[in-house]
Amino acid sequence: MPIVTRITVDGIIAQFNTKLEIQPNNWSVKMGKVIGQSSDSKQHNAQLNEIKTSLHNIYHELQRVDNYVTAEKEKKEFLGISEHHETLLDLFQKHNEDVLKLVGISKSPGTYQKYDVTRKYIQNFLLFKYHLTDISLKEIKHMFLCDFEIYMLTEGGCGANTTAKFLQLFKRIILIARNNGLISIDPYANYKIHIAKVDRGYLTQENVEKILKKKFTIKRLELVRDIFIFSCFTGFAYIDVKNLTEKNVRTSFDGNLWIMTKRQKTNVESNILLLDVPKMILDKYKGKSLNGQLLPILSNQ
Repeated sequence: MPIVTRITVDGIIAQFNTKLEIQPNNWSVKMGKVIGQSSDSKQHNAQLNEIKTSLHNIYHELQRVDNYVTAEKEKKEFLGISEHHETLLDLFQKHNEDVLKLVGISKSPGTYQKYDVTRKYIQNFLLFKYHLTDISLKEIKHMFLCDFEIYMLTEGGCGANTTAKFLQLFKRIILIARNNGLISIDPYANYKIHIAKVDRGYLTQENVEKILKKKFTIKRLELVRDIFIFSCFTGFAYIDVKNLTEKNVRTSFDGNLWIMTKRQKTNVESNILLLDVPKMILDKYKGKSLNGQLLPILSNQ
């Protein structure tokens, strides 16, 4: 009679033939092994012990990598017919590498940095919550998002809106997984990302004039002030000011100087009349910039 291995996980059974055969009278149901001291008995028991040890190792490895185990899954893994499960961090890494290749073409360094930081938070979350180094994409469910949100607000030390931004970035990875058939259920289907409205405040004309007239003893701070005032009077974001070169300042049909450029974030053309205050700042720093920049820009910080 054939000896059959039975795997039971959470009450669900899976079986497979060990390809070992013995006389029924030589089998001990209580001990789960072959009776006797013959060479055949010892060889059969040694093989059965190897199978048992392998199954235990497979079980623990599946728990570590995928965080869930079924009897059928363990059986297929042992028999070498298991299906390959894409993992979250592997897909995230591939996505980030693709974004990095597009930096300077269609992506900005800031975009890559945001995705890179998000992946690191996910990696830390997996270790903290599940004690895993990675997880199968099929295990990303609604509860995963809820747990990640709580982790970010507590252990991650992030605010509500910052947490929401990371969840938005993570949603991109889930979308890629869905579009490529790696997952069938969208964990974001019943999950709402909450972004609270924030009153950022604003500067009055009096505030701007006070900043403009402030005397600095440190040249670096004076430069920071001047660039900030330049942004106030042109409406340009930091990165747009940084990208400006002398070629962007042109005389238009009306005889006035205009700044003509494209916004980096939207790639939309932007033509701004050069008013007296920003023109004064340009004159102040003329010839002091490197690499053809219009102003000697410091770091965003």
